[in-house]
Amino acid sequence: MWFLRMAKWARHPPSAKRVRLVLGVIALCLILVAIERWIGWPEALTVQKMRP
Repeated sequence: MWFLRMAKWARHPPSAKRVRLVLGVIALCLILVAIERWIGWPEALTVQKMRP
């Protein structure tokens, strides 16, 4: 299935606008991961264990 998709993209490549959009989303994700690694996860967003 992946080979068929790659062949389709080779014959009909995506537009430059779509490529920029995808690269922008990937860059945003990498920036968020880097911030989370360097600064840490906020305690307010950490799941608290409930006592039974």
